[in-house]
Amino acid sequence: MIDALIFSRMQFAANITFHILFPTISIALGWFLFYFKLQYLRTQVSIWNEAYKFWVKIFALTFALGVVSGITMSFQFGTNWPGYMETVGNIAGPLLGYEVLTAFFLEATFLGVMLFGKDRVSQRVHLLACFLVAFGTTLSAFWIIVLNSWMQTPQGFEMINGQAHATSWLEIVFNPSMPYRLAHMLTASFLTASFVLIGISCYRIARQSKSPVNAHVLKISLTAASVLVPLQIFLGDLHGQNTLQYQPAKLAAMEGIWNTQKNVPAILFAIPDQKSKSNLYEVAIPNLASLYLTHTWDGEVKGLNEFANQTPPVAPVFFAFRIMVGIGLLMLMSAWLGRWYLYKQKQMPMWLTKSMVWMTFSGWVGVVAGWYVTEIGRQPFLVSGVLRTADAVTNQASGMVFSTLLLYLILYFCLLSAYVWTVFYMARRADAQEGNVQQNTPNISTSPYLKVAE
Repeated sequence: MIDALIFSRMQFAANITFHILFPTISIALGWFLFYFKLQYLRTQVSIWNEAYKFWVKIFALTFALGVVSGITMSFQFGTNWPGYMETVGNIAGPLLGYEVLTAFFLEATFLGVMLFGKDRVSQRVHLLACFLVAFGTTLSAFWIIVLNSWMQTPQGFEMINGQAHATSWLEIVFNPSMPYRLAHMLTASFLTASFVLIGISCYRIARQSKSPVNAHVLKISLTAASVLVPLQIFLGDLHGQNTLQYQPAKLAAMEGIWNTQKNVPAILFAIPDQKSKSNLYEVAIPNLASLYLTHTWDGEVKGLNEFANQTPPVAPVFFAFRIMVGIGLLMLMSAWLGRWYLYKQKQMPMWLTKSMVWMTFSGWVGVVAGWYVTEIGRQPFLVSGVLRTADAVTNQASGMVFSTLLLYLILYFCLLSAYVWTVFYMARRADAQEGNVQQNTPNISTSPYLKVAE
């Protein structure tokens, strides 16, 4: 019979999976909205205002679901993981409090001005509100990443009577993995939002929309994605170096390395078998893993067998990592291909436009896979080397935890389906509401550089 530990882990996984979808869009989308607003004030070209008016509605919907889903996560610290706060609450509590005091209050205060104050305050004040909301979402991400990174690479504390007490908040905040995780997560957010902008713009174009907003936003978001994917690959390499140093067991699981060795091959595909401690049906490239992990052809990497009973579940980490890398390469190819068409041929063919619609929420796949690598790869610890997951779980009956898990899954499925449907519905309604009003920029709707071919 499955115990409460497994169900509690499944429930938290369901919560984090659902919740993280929305901040990954709203963090970066807030900055895109600020850019649209700034460009409108600078140029007085109404196309920027039209872009802002459409995308701020999607931002509001996304922000609301992110806030609501985040509340249920915080409840689980008490309902499912009481041992967590009992052991590390002296550190986790203040960090979560800083997020609320410095970020959430800032967002909540100026969100109303951003959404409803456009005609009630001056344009400069409204621009300031947009900036503060975008800054607040980023600051919120900072504090959450600080806490999660501390759980991965804890420092700046001492254990007294089984409880963690801070000895240096500077070391806690700037723990060894925090800068890499923060940069990696923020870039992932901008990539996710960029592809939402690309996908919805292409959806409207494929439906024969005549609004020049779509082509304009498409150009901007494709440019952003084309630059950000290579940057994310570079940041991922730095993050991997950090993981190799501070979480070698996780790194070994990501790469499917069982024995400590030099000249480590890069495993493209395999089925990790934790019982036999080997990979089945392995397809690998000799020496390549040593090169990108240690930056030398014959670099040594520790294997999973070095860590005895402190190894994570290998298969989920192994496959999630490859899904993350695979979707990243697909995003790179799509962004560069689309940008090449706009630059070289001054137009995008309809087959590519329709294909981009399927990439609308591709960033979600990469983000969720990345978080599974991060969280499952930390097992069997909740706080690495400090608190085991099994020692923090609730003593509630497994049936009780399973029933709430089932309710969460049903609710999240309905909400996620409704969100995706609503986003595309808003796109379908946008042109009908806007009409095909002439913009203030002459000939912009027929510019060959922005045109999409049939």
